[in-house]
Order: sequence, then C-alpha cells, then structure tokens
Amino acid sequence: MSLSDPQTRDNRIDLIRPDSPELTPHGPHQIGVQTLRFTDLGRPDVLNSLQELQTHDRTLTVELWYPAVLPAGAHAGEAYHTVTVNGQTPAVLHGRATRNAAPEQGRYPLILISHGYPGNRYLMLHLAENLASKGYVVAAIDHTESTYSDLAHFASTLVNRPLDQLFVLQALADLDQSDHPLAGHIDTDHVGLFGYSMGGYGVLNVVGAGFSDAAVQAPEAPPHNLMYPRAHSNPEYHQSMDPRIKAAVAVTPWGYNFGLWAPEAFASIKVPLFLIGGDQDDIAGYDNGVKAIFHHATGAQRHLLTFLNGGHNIAAPIPAPVETWNSPADFKHYADPVWDTVRMNNITQHFLTAFYGLHLKGQAEMQEYLDSTEGLKGFSNSGKAGLKLETGHSAD
Repeated sequence: MSLSDPQTRDNRIDLIRPDSPELTPHGPHQIGVQTLRFTDLGRPDVLNSLQELQTHDRTLTVELWYPAVLPAGAHAGEAYHTVTVNGQTPAVLHGRATRNAAPEQGRYPLILISHGYPGNRYLMLHLAENLASKGYVVAAIDHTESTYSDLAHFASTLVNRPLDQLFVLQALADLDQSDHPLAGHIDTDHVGLFGYSMGGYGVLNVVGAGFSDAAVQAPEAPPHNLMYPRAHSNPEYHQSMDPRIKAAVAVTPWGYNFGLWAPEAFASIKVPLFLIGGDQDDIAGYDNGVKAIFHHATGAQRHLLTFLNGGHNIAAPIPAPVETWNSPADFKHYADPVWDTVRMNNITQHFLTAFYGLHLKGQAEMQEYLDSTEGLKGFSNSGKAGLKLETGHSAD
C-alpha cells in the first residue's frame, strides 16, 4: 500500500487481505464498544517511593468491545481518536464497532489485551474488533505511566504490568455482577490473556513465571522490593494463580534476555500458552527470548509461531497510522522492515481464533489449526512461506 491508497489514508484497522488464512475473517456478530475507567485504591506509588513507600489510587482506562445489537439505521464504523507514538500527533483510526451499542444476549468469554512500552489501548485494536465479532468480550488496557501520552520511568511498568492485568480482570468480574448494561454478558470464568512486548512480560508473570531474585534485588530494580510479591521464590506468589485464566498469548515478550526470569520459572506455567516471535528480534531477543521461553515452559501445552526474518514489531501492532509516515522514527514503532503489517495481523487473527476457540469455548475442531504436524492448516501453500509453528506438550 501507499499513501495514495484510500484504505491507508483512512487508517483502516479491519483490513483482511484476499490471501489471509482461513480463520481470519470477522465473525457473525456486530460489535459494540465502550470506554470504562477503574481505580485501584492504595496501589504502591512506584514513581514517588524512592525514600519511603507511598501509595496512591491508580486509575486505568479500559476500552471494551463486545457482541452487540444495532438498532435499525445505526451507523457501524467507529472512529477512534488517539495519538501516535510521540504522544502529541493526533490520529484517527477507523474500525467497524458502534459506540455504546446494546449488548447481544449471551455470556461471552473475556480476553484482556495489554500493550507494550510505550503503547495504548488502541495498539491492538484490529485484534480486539476481530475477536469481538467472533463472540468475545475484549478489554484493552491503557497502562498508566506506560502510554504514549503519559510515559514515565520504566520502574512503574515493571511493577504494575501484571498487577494491572489482574486488577482489570477482577474489576470486570465485579462489573458483571453490577447493574451495568453489560452485567451478565461477561464470562470471567473463561478468560484469555494477550500481551505484546511488556504486555507479554506481564502475561507470563500472571500465569506462573515468577521473577528472579536477581531481578528483584538488582540495583536498578524498583525500590522496596516491590517486585518480590510476584517473584518465583515467594511461596505466596504461586498460591495466587487465578484459575479463571484458561489461555495466554505472549507476543515478543520482553524480559528473559535481561534476567527478569530464571529458566526454571517458566515450568510453573500450567495454562495453555501461545508464543509469537520474530527470529530477528533485537529488543526482546529470540534464541535468548521467546524461543527459550517456549523450551523452558515444560509444564504447559504450548505453541511457538515464528515469523522468519521478523523483528520485535511482528504480529501485534496496528498498521502504522498515516500520520507517522513523515517520521521514520515514529513509523518504525509500528512496522517491521520485512513483513507487511496487514499480512501479520491477519495471521495473528487466524491463530487467535483457533487458540481461544479451543481453550475458551471448547471448540475441539480448532485443534487441527494448532497442530504443527498438520502443516499450517488453513493456509495456502504459498501462504505458509516465512512461518514456522512448533508445539510442545506438557510434561506434567
């Protein structure tokens, strides 16, 4: 595509290429979207605790997509107003949801989406709408002090990322029991996680990979041992696993290449795990990153999808907004130098449909799409180029 292409000019996030794999296209449901805010009272205030430990009330903005019923004549096609990676340039993204539409009858599994550092709740917008159209409630978190608009010291992200994911899960479970219009529609007993980069770091910790003592006690670590509650050596951490989480996806998860985990930590992950990486990832690593995590996570049924010659930005981000095309540095935040972004998005949508369908909805027929021995079912022969899918079975 080029800037002369109207689809590029319009920042469409719902593009499906004609050569996309079988499970990529949107599902049968119309999509509603709402913006919610939740406040966690008394969270440690990482940025203001250099001397004495302080607490504060941490507020998170959450975008929520869900299967919806549109009244006659309603306009479907949400314009999402946001900013680009520099935190200042306005951008308008175009999808297919309808703001504040009434929810469709039924209870739908919940998927939480967690962005990178920096990022925001719209960075995986294309995945959120696609999944909602297939019968999921999808919640994307703006991680305070980690977004394009309020980026702060990295220590806050190190501590807060897993805590934010768990807090939003509980906040939505509480909302489902309230008088909110979406109450009764969010199945928080069947939860999937999706995290990209630092979001993947949080996901791995939430599902059982406790941080190393070396990371907790490092001179540059957050103060007051604030990472210890989520450490592998802390017995209380292992007792805190949330049984509502049934499946987890981590794309180019950051941290193992910087010693945030010891190898044995990953064996404590028990939920089904889908890992995605590029073998040229120079930020989170590959051989010392996602591939090593795949080999060490022996307690889980797991998959590793590799984009050959792909870098850190594979699979997850939206196509670079047209507003970034005049800034190579800003454009680079979203793009991969080898892979077409829409192509990667479509591949991710295909595999998420299979993985979450199997583990959150019990759709046994989806297993075939995840079995590496099947040779990438749902892809044309030429469409398999550049992809490698590996499967590991739990040793437990």
